[in-house]
Parts: sequence; C-alpha cells; structure tokens
Amino acid sequence: MKIALAGNPNSGKTTLYNGITGEMEQVGNWSGVTVSKKEASLKKKYNPKGVEVTIVDLPGTYSISPFTGEEAITRDFIISEAPDVIINIVDGANVSRSLFFTTQLLDLGIPVVIALNKSDIISKRGDTIDQNLLSRALNCKVIATTATSEDGLLELISEAIKVGSEKMLQISPNFVDKDSDVTRQKFVDDIIKKCQVKKRDASKITLSDKVDRIVAHKWLGIPIFFMIMWAVFSFSIEGLGGYLSGYFNDVVFGQIVPDAANTLLQGMGVNSLLQALIVDGAIGGVGAVIGFLPLVMVLFFCLSLLEDCGYMARVAVLMDRFFKKIGLSGKSIIPMIVGSGCAIPGVMATRTIEDVNERRMTTILTPFVPCGAKLPIIALFVAVFFPGNAWVGPSMYLLAITMIIIGGLLLKKIFVWENTSQFIMELPEYKFPSFKYAFLQMIDKAKAFIYKAGTIVLVCNTFVWFAQAYGWNLSPVEDQSLSILASIGSVISPLFIPLGFIGWQLAAAAITGFIAKENIVATFAVLLAVTSEEALHLPGGVLTQFFTPVTALAYLVFNLFTPPCFAAIGAMNSEMGSKKWLFKALAFQFGVGYTLAMLVTQIGTLVVYGKLATGFVPAIGVVVIIAIYLFITIKKADSKRVELGVEM
Repeated sequence: MKIALAGNPNSGKTTLYNGITGEMEQVGNWSGVTVSKKEASLKKKYNPKGVEVTIVDLPGTYSISPFTGEEAITRDFIISEAPDVIINIVDGANVSRSLFFTTQLLDLGIPVVIALNKSDIISKRGDTIDQNLLSRALNCKVIATTATSEDGLLELISEAIKVGSEKMLQISPNFVDKDSDVTRQKFVDDIIKKCQVKKRDASKITLSDKVDRIVAHKWLGIPIFFMIMWAVFSFSIEGLGGYLSGYFNDVVFGQIVPDAANTLLQGMGVNSLLQALIVDGAIGGVGAVIGFLPLVMVLFFCLSLLEDCGYMARVAVLMDRFFKKIGLSGKSIIPMIVGSGCAIPGVMATRTIEDVNERRMTTILTPFVPCGAKLPIIALFVAVFFPGNAWVGPSMYLLAITMIIIGGLLLKKIFVWENTSQFIMELPEYKFPSFKYAFLQMIDKAKAFIYKAGTIVLVCNTFVWFAQAYGWNLSPVEDQSLSILASIGSVISPLFIPLGFIGWQLAAAAITGFIAKENIVATFAVLLAVTSEEALHLPGGVLTQFFTPVTALAYLVFNLFTPPCFAAIGAMNSEMGSKKWLFKALAFQFGVGYTLAMLVTQIGTLVVYGKLATGFVPAIGVVVIIAIYLFITIKKADSKRVELGVEM
C-alpha cells in the first residue's frame, strides 16, 4: 500500500513524515524544504498488523495547479501514480487556506483522510473546530494530530490503512462550478463558518507581533541577528562545544587513539611505514576533523532550535528588503539557510524559485554561506590565531551576507537579468522549540559528518600522507620539499603570492579543500605532524610559521568563498541545467574568494602592521586586470540591456 502525504507548505507535513517513518528529513517554517518526493516504510509501532506500507512525502503546495517545480512534482505524482490513499495535512492554525487544496484533492476520486494538524496551537488559542461536522461536510474522515509530539498519529495511520484497503471511491463534496476558484473558496469559507469557533480577536496585537516589531525591524533586525549568531558561536566555540572539542583533540585523538593504534600495530609487527601511514595519515588526518565534531554538533543543535522556534523565518523576511536591491527576493534566503547545514541541499532548494534568472543567481551565491564542512576550518583558525575572540565566527556569516549582496550586484551588472519574482511568506507563530527535534537534527548532521570523515577525508588524507612522504620515484623522502605533494603544490603556489600565502603546503591544503572543505584541516594535520609534535589547534601553535593573524584571516576567507566541494558543484550542475552557466558560476565564485582574500591580506597588513604585505606588486597587477575585465564586461552588458530594452 502506498500512502501519500500532501498539504500546504508549513503545515507540519515533513514533521509528520519523520514521526511515522523514523526518518530525519529537514523541516522548516517555509515552503521549499521538501523539493522532491521522499519515500520510506512505515514504522512498526504504527503498523501492528504488518501491512506493507510505503509513505511518500510530497513537496508542499497550495493548489493542484502547479506554479513552481516542486508543486508540479506533487500534482504529477498524485495524478499519474494514483496512491492508494492520500493523507491531507491541514494546518489547524490556517484551516481556511489549507482546505482550498483539500477540496481539489477530494475531486480526484482517491480516498482521502484529513490530519487536522497543530491541534496544540488550536487549543492554545482557545479555538474549537467541530471535527464531526467538518468530516460530514467534506465526506472524509478528519483526525486531530500534533505531529511534533506524535499525538493522534496512530489513529490517523490506522484510518488511512483501513480506507486504503477498502479501495472505495472518494465522494467529492457537492458545490456548484468546481472550475471556479472563487466558488471553491466560497464553499470553504462557508464550511469554516459552520465548523470553527475563534475566540481570539484577529485585530488584537499578540506577543508574537510585538516581538516581530523588534527582531524583524528594518534597522534593528540585522544587529539582533548578529548578536544571536555571536551568542550561538560563543557557546559553540568558546563554551561547551569548544571545551568538548579541546578534549577530543588533546586527549582522545591526541593521545588515546594514536597510542592505542601504535601499541596494537607494533604488537602485530606491522612495517614502520605502514604504521606511519595508518597513525599519522589516516588517524591523524581524520582525527583532526572528528576532533571538531562536538563543536559542530553543539552549533547545529542551537541552529535547529532557532529554526524550530520560528526565528529563521523572520531572517528570511528581514533579508527580502536587501535582496530586492540585487535582483533577488527573500525566497532566495531559504536555500541559503538550508545551505548553512550543507551546501548540497541548499543548492537543490533553489529549484523552488520559479524565475530562472533568480534561481541561477541564488545557486551561484548560496555556497558563500558557511556550511558544516567549513566549520572545522573556522574553529581551527579561531583557536590558533584568535583565541577568546568569539566575534570571528559570526563575522564570517555577516561577511557572507555582505558578499552575497555585493556578489548579487556584480552579477546583476555583468549579466543581463530580467525582473524577478515576488516573495510572499506567512510567518509562523513563535513557539517553544522542540529539544527532541533539535537533538535528532544534531545526530543526523553528526552521522553525515562522521561518514564524510570516514570516507572522502580518509581516502584523501591517505593520499596526502603518501604524497608528502614519497617522491615521484616512489622512494621515501626525508625532506617534504622533495615529495610528490611539494612538487604539485609548488606549481600552484605562485597563484597565491598576491594573497600573501607563501609555501607549497598552503597551496596543497587549498587543493584538497576543493574535494571536501574538511580536508584543509586534515591536510595541515598530516603535513605538520611530521615537523612538529604540537597539537594543530593550540593557540600560537605550529600554524603560525605560515600565517600572521591577517593572512590567517585571508586564508580562511579564501576557503570560505571559493567554489564549494565537488559534491556541491555536482548539485550546482544539476540546478543550472547548463555547463556554460556552471563554469561561469565557478569562475565567479573563485574570483570573489581570490579577490576578497587578496584585499584582506594587502589592506589588513598595511593597517595592522604598517607595512606592505608580501606580493603587493603582483596584487596591484591583479587588481588592474580585474578592473579592466569588469569595465569591459559591464559595458557590453549595458549595451545588450539597451538593445533588449531590459531595465536594471
């Protein structure tokens, strides 16, 4: 049996899906979180009779007539694949809006069971909904549920299995002129008048409204957002997360695991080179990344709480005012918020944007947001060069927002974009966040983090260890500068001179970072373990032989704003739908990261140390080339806009 979950965005559909299947799909207070259908088997606790049931989570939609790509997925699945039964999730906090889609589903002839979700909010407001009267009006069963606490879900699924097994034709409600949206909405309004009693005065200013006047204020909103992110990063890096990560780095992966591995391998009589490969290469590199796992987990736990309480939806609305200036809308902030966890689903979420130009711009700019893979880099450089300065972490997010706005303005000038779509978003009420949901999201991110460290990072750093220990003749080298990795890094390193990065090691780490951003930390751990016994993350430690605080910040910026990992680039390719646009996007991202890092080094060194930085003269040459390129490109774009009659 196949049961489809369908409903409006922000109705609690994916939360319900997670509850009945045990999955941990991303949920959010906005449309577009589910961008493609997802399938899973029903949990045993909801299926005591052992019937084979597949649950399909469909993207949120307001109408059976699709306007966006994800709405088309929902329409096509329901019509072409004809599930045995549809569970229609109706938002109890917005029944009138939800029932319009419900009446369209009832017209299809497929059995429907309605989950009147968010019943806790209905009770909190003091409203009442006559479920029996609503059920009779719609000719289908209505069951009250609260997806977050799983109340009513067993009854809901039992009814859905029963209805689906009977295979009875759904009898549609009878009202005149079903092709008219006006008539359909009037029918819904009449039902609401009969079934729902509201005790709350809609004109009354609520506590949520009062809070929004502050946190979503056009001038106060951004500083408040920065302060909230500062508090989150302070707790994650300098507080609990930093304390636990310090223990993991110093004790677990600094002493216990390497000592145990050395003892075991020596007892087995393993060759010394193979032992070094396992301990220094595999364990050392992967351990340097896993050591920051507690920090990442604490951070994602805090971010999940912010999202679940409804604050992140306010951030989307807050940014809409700024994004309109660059040809985007607040709809573009949604992929960027999703991308703060991982750039891949963030890029995939851009498919919810119907305007092709806005979608391409958002795809290019979304990877600028620091994702989970970039957090170990931030944590490492903060620990070594800016200990006790919790502002560095949130400043990367503020810098990301700034570069997204500047980058959007550049894209708008370089390419010929037409007008974009409008952004309409219903803000959810503030609520006390679910610690269970935040914990599950944290565990899900941790599992993905560990999996990546145990696969991509492990393989890459095994190669890094081999490449720094052997020459091209496959003989061991005593001097790293004679190794395979040194020769590869030396070819690339001249490109980094205008950025003030001197040394093939920095180039080598940057190269591995394009495979997976965590590799940067792991590569430094492998390379520097040979030349120093110090832990990589110690304040003023071994990394200071390559960086000053200014160039360290520049190196951090370079790796945050250049193109993302290979997997995210693959997602960009899918969403762009054009190799030409993919290469344009990658060139733009690399140009932004390179230029920004160069400016941080050259200007920062002059301001902080009162002297010219290394590579100052080449940097001037690069600036001139960039200026000439932008002048010519923008002039051509302006001419094309005049020719096509496109307004800026």
